[in-house]
Amino acid sequence: MAAASSSLRIPAPTHHPAAGARPRRLPFHAVSVRPRRSAVSASSSPQQGDGDDADGPAGVPVPVPFPRDSAIALPRPLTSADLMGEASGEGLRVAYQGCPGAYSEAAARKAYPSCETVPCEYFETAFQAVEKWAADRAVLPLENSLGGSIHRNYDLLLRHRLHIVGEVRLAVRHCLLANRGVKIENLRSAMSHPQALAQCEQTLTQLGIEHREAVDDTAGAAKVGCCLMALFEENLQDTAAVASSLSAQLYGLDILAENIQDDADNVTRFMMLAREPIIPRTDKPFKTSIVFSLEEGPGQLFKALAVFALRKINLTKMESRPHKKRPLRVADDNSTPLKHFDYLFYVDFEASMADPNAQNALSNLKQEFATFLRVLGSYPTDVTEA
Repeated sequence: MAAASSSLRIPAPTHHPAAGARPRRLPFHAVSVRPRRSAVSASSSPQQGDGDDADGPAGVPVPVPFPRDSAIALPRPLTSADLMGEASGEGLRVAYQGCPGAYSEAAARKAYPSCETVPCEYFETAFQAVEKWAADRAVLPLENSLGGSIHRNYDLLLRHRLHIVGEVRLAVRHCLLANRGVKIENLRSAMSHPQALAQCEQTLTQLGIEHREAVDDTAGAAKVGCCLMALFEENLQDTAAVASSLSAQLYGLDILAENIQDDADNVTRFMMLAREPIIPRTDKPFKTSIVFSLEEGPGQLFKALAVFALRKINLTKMESRPHKKRPLRVADDNSTPLKHFDYLFYVDFEASMADPNAQNALSNLKQEFATFLRVLGSYPTDVTEA
């Protein structure tokens, strides 16, 4: 059964540079305004070139007076109010994967409390929404304390050119939802996101719910549970959804059981993505995420990670993924050529890119060991309660 999830249509950009250009937000002192000549001054100087500035003697540009009634708006300096709005998300459109009521939407609202959330059908749609200016940020899951890593998003981080600008941890509290009047003892099937089903596997088995059906997202499972029954006029008495309590309110379902995750400490870590990186600092805890590849050989990974250990930089996570563009590597040791998987290594470490120690570690890694290295983001560590 497919999830009933609405996709985000990404409009063509109309208020930003042409496709292919990467807009940059320049500080106030770096902005140079060159007013365009009026029609009168252009027609009265036939010797002038075709550019915006007229050429005087010996080709010296002649400055054009700035018109008082010009519609050009000079940029204003940032204020503390602007920075507060950025932190709260006021005026920001934040993309997430799933339907309204999904845990990802709750994470987006925790990251940016005053934002406008934008549901997307797929993870890649959320990446594209930010890249094409249909959204300002994206909040997407990276790992769960029970279900492990969301590998799809690790792959998309490398495919797209967005930057991690923050992280947010969200405690996940799963509920068992069903149609009005359904009893737990009548349930034989449960549907939800594969991660949610994995996080509730033991509880579902204890409840006698043996059949599991995976759908696109947790809120989508609740939506399928009510909308498809009404659509096909089927009175399903043996099927439930694993989703949030908010989903029950949004889609008119009963909550048959709460907190059905196998472990009470069920936390998902989300990344906050933007088109431009933030300026790293050293006055608060920071984390940096990188991805790199290595030459094949004994001890290469050990030597690469030693650049952090020697500088007392703590690694918090390492994830290896097959290199999709080079899945196999041929090694010839003068006998039978062997084919090895070629891997990319995703690493998080506790340091800011503003710290010279971290800069030296990455410089050492790049010059001595890595065949490829990319910084995915340097951002504040989430130290709040999940």
